[in-house]
Amino acid sequence: MSIITRLSTSDANFAEKLGSLLAFEATQDEGVESTVTEILLAVRQHGDKAVLDYTARFDKLAVNTVGELTLPAEQLRAAFARLPQQQRHALETAASRIRAYHDKQRVESWGFVEADGTRLGQKVTALDRVGVYVPGGKAAYPSTVLMNTIPAKVAGVGEVIMVVPTPKGQRNDLVLAAAHIAGVDRVFTVGGVQAVAALAYGTNSIPQVDKIVGPGNAYVAAAKRRVFGVVGIDMVAGPSEILVICDGATDPDWIAMDLFSQAEHDEMAQAILLSPDTAFLDRVSARIESQLAVMPRRQVIEVSLRDRGALIHVCSLDEACDIANQIAPEHLELSVEDPEALLDRIRHAGAVFLGRYASESLGDYCAGPNHVLPTARTARFSSPLGVYDFQKRTSLVSVSADGAASLGPIAAELADGEGLAAHAQAARLRY
Repeated sequence: MSIITRLSTSDANFAEKLGSLLAFEATQDEGVESTVTEILLAVRQHGDKAVLDYTARFDKLAVNTVGELTLPAEQLRAAFARLPQQQRHALETAASRIRAYHDKQRVESWGFVEADGTRLGQKVTALDRVGVYVPGGKAAYPSTVLMNTIPAKVAGVGEVIMVVPTPKGQRNDLVLAAAHIAGVDRVFTVGGVQAVAALAYGTNSIPQVDKIVGPGNAYVAAAKRRVFGVVGIDMVAGPSEILVICDGATDPDWIAMDLFSQAEHDEMAQAILLSPDTAFLDRVSARIESQLAVMPRRQVIEVSLRDRGALIHVCSLDEACDIANQIAPEHLELSVEDPEALLDRIRHAGAVFLGRYASESLGDYCAGPNHVLPTARTARFSSPLGVYDFQKRTSLVSVSADGAASLGPIAAELADGEGLAAHAQAARLRY
């Protein structure tokens, strides 16, 4: 018996089954929230001391000052130099492609002048300081460093501060080398809620930032959610997702591995395949069973596919697109003969991978577009991380005497209608 659910859109209760499969509620665990609240308050009140106390407690890294948790640029360069040549080349190539893609996203200031001399426009400026949270401990994520730092640098952010936990003082050269390549300005070997708090509120040693970006565990996500408003955040991300639409002509081994690529993230990740070819679904199911045995993260993949994965038979590729829009997945692969024909039908997805050779994993590391993507159906109203997330817009209004005479009566009339006499009079005094 297959470990992954089989569904068909012709099932009488398909909509109900699909709804249950997609159901994901980012419930706020009371224990997590209580701990997060405690740590945020402690760092806000006691600054560096609280950061040091929690770092010793959670990361088993006891030092006397935050300065000892600071990595100078020379150490980042040294980490880069220690890497094997192939890893250095891979990091540099990925960074170059990511930078080239994001260079095209920059938004410039603009303006225009009306006939009466009134000038209107928009001034675009970069954020002053951004904090990048990079997970550490069980795994190393140099791609997180590149994807979160490079768009900020392209936007013109004045200072990028990276925080990364180093349990028991163990540092990862790939992560530090990525920080060197991406242009991170300062690195603190601090993680968890205490790192988010320090970035949000500032301490004597760690400056307050304007925005915090980067993934983390449930505690980090809860902390980011709580400090939003004091600082900006990128998003509160849910589990990783992949949805594949296939016409049945792609190698089933490729598709099975693409499903694995997201399922291996964690047990709550979601991997779904839609196809009008029942025999192809059978072949993919068989390849899942046979390939699973050799996967290093077999247990995680198995739980993910069993609890939240599915192979779904659809009546047509058009119907598959309709379902894709309903799911609004983080990653969508159009593994079909003519992906461009389907693209016009896709309205909601974080990233779309076109054709049989465009595996999602290329997007995670080196294709160029950002891998920080909306999850849990939020692609219906939000977008991938980009340069625009590190820029802000200021409206410009310059009014001539003729413009005041033209606009003043309109403003006064509307202000009177709202019962705001001072607004109305301020407009009238100018004409």
